[in-house]
Amino acid sequence: MDLFQILCLIWAAIAVVTFFVLLFVKAPYGRHVKSGWGPQISNKVGWVLMELPSFACILYFTVGYNHSPYAYLLLVLWLLHYANRTFVFPFRIRTRGKKMPLVIVLSAVVFNLINAGLNGFFLSFFERYTLNDFSSWNFSLGIILFVAGAFANLKSDQILIGLRKPDEVGYKIPKGFLFEYVSCPNHLGELVQWGGFALMAWNCPAATFFLWTAANLIPRALDHHKWYRAHFENYPSGRKAILPGVL
Repeated sequence: MDLFQILCLIWAAIAVVTFFVLLFVKAPYGRHVKSGWGPQISNKVGWVLMELPSFACILYFTVGYNHSPYAYLLLVLWLLHYANRTFVFPFRIRTRGKKMPLVIVLSAVVFNLINAGLNGFFLSFFERYTLNDFSSWNFSLGIILFVAGAFANLKSDQILIGLRKPDEVGYKIPKGFLFEYVSCPNHLGELVQWGGFALMAWNCPAATFFLWTAANLIPRALDHHKWYRAHFENYPSGRKAILPGVL
């Protein structure tokens, strides 16, 4: 267990370094894609390949080992999120003809394998949850945050997808829902969701995954916000990037 915790702490330290790197280096996919990052593949295929390892890894731990009911719930929540990200979301987005660098896909595969591996391993070998944990404060608050974050993420994705007609690939200013307050409520939703998961799980790998989520999504939201302001003169001046009224 001590070695496992050390590995989690090392991975968390890498997340902190990555956060500061991403404040200065835009990940080149989506609206920020550009040449010079090597071979590119289809955007849809890239999304499936990026997210599949996280789903497959947790599925392996879910069906291959015995778990307490509490740990099983955590595994199922993870699977539900990544089932959407792997098998639903990539086929709903309207990104005809768009590509992403293969290096981004490969780095995401490594990222997802490590995070899913750490969480799945802990929930399969180290968890000591009991039925009493379902009545704990961190479960109650965590499940509320997880559900609220998942709803915000899915609702925001739906609004973004609906901005384009089937034959369109350009960008428009999103409006309504939490877009009235922040440019990236989908990222905010994921932050809240995995913060809730970390509260429920109350362990080192879950906290580390939340840290990685923040390290990736906060710089990404800041880049999106700057892009919106640079490309739309009438972009709402009161919107923040990811935290209403703050950031």
